[in-house]
Amino acid sequence: MPAVTVENPLTLPRLPQPLNAARERQVLAITTAPSGFEGEGFPVRKALATIKSQYLDPFIMMDQMGEVDYAPGEPKGTPWHPHRGFETVTYMIDGVMDHADSHGGGGTISDGDTQWMTAGGGILHKEAPPEWLVQKGGLFHGIQLWVNLPGSEKMVAPKYQDIGRTNVVLLSSHDGGALVRLIAGEVGEFTGPGSTRTPITLLHASLSPGSQLTLPWRKDFNALAYVLSGRGTVGGDRQPIESGQLAVFDGFGSLPGLGTDGETITLSAAGTQESRSPNLEVIVLGGRPIGEPVAHYGPFVMNTQAELAKAFEDYQAGRLGTIPAGHS
Repeated sequence: MPAVTVENPLTLPRLPQPLNAARERQVLAITTAPSGFEGEGFPVRKALATIKSQYLDPFIMMDQMGEVDYAPGEPKGTPWHPHRGFETVTYMIDGVMDHADSHGGGGTISDGDTQWMTAGGGILHKEAPPEWLVQKGGLFHGIQLWVNLPGSEKMVAPKYQDIGRTNVVLLSSHDGGALVRLIAGEVGEFTGPGSTRTPITLLHASLSPGSQLTLPWRKDFNALAYVLSGRGTVGGDRQPIESGQLAVFDGFGSLPGLGTDGETITLSAAGTQESRSPNLEVIVLGGRPIGEPVAHYGPFVMNTQAELAKAFEDYQAGRLGTIPAGHS
């Protein structure tokens, strides 16, 4: 699992040791992600599929794509398709993915790069491995996250962000046992490079065997932790968790009697890991809930059924964009 790594995390800026007055969030539930297929047939684990929407807001879905080692001719992507009303985030851990869209955005990501697309009022896009990778085959592993937009911003102009691996903010736990890649949002005094319309935090943490990571966390954010690989524990009550499982942490918002120095999320790696997964690898995300009705069907995320119907009507009428010349 390459992503972005460093030989010695202690050379990086360090997250502070937690204060005694900080409230350590507990775990409400741990669920196992169901498996399925998306696009032209690449395997996914649907990390958020079994969680009630009130615990996910502002997130709609998150898929772990792979991890799969394709033979020559096997790599798959997604054909051209529309979106409206939210943002898609593709974080590539292993392998290579090309992006193209009807608003002029596009690029290639690999090994720790992120593509952030604001669909807004409507866009067509396509994600697929480059032709040379289709012919050669190889390892493919990544995450796609859908972030909702509030009703007032669902029709904003589309936007594309290419967040290269060299721009990701790299942090260390206070003792160097964990590496944190901050893609977007805030962790303590540090801010990731991703520009988000909905306030969220998104990061990828690697914990060495036996290490512990305590993250300062905003009181007004929910909190989710999804294990890409490895095993360990989560939360103040140290609940066991392993590859393909999601932890939902308890409530958000300022609560009386819990101190004034913020809140924290704790992750711990088991002392021994599998040889194929030497570290505990975790995606941690959270955001400020939007608190609006969600009407979600296929590639559109709106507030009402009437808005969904209008999105399909606009797509069929060609009002969500056209495929750029030279693309198929």
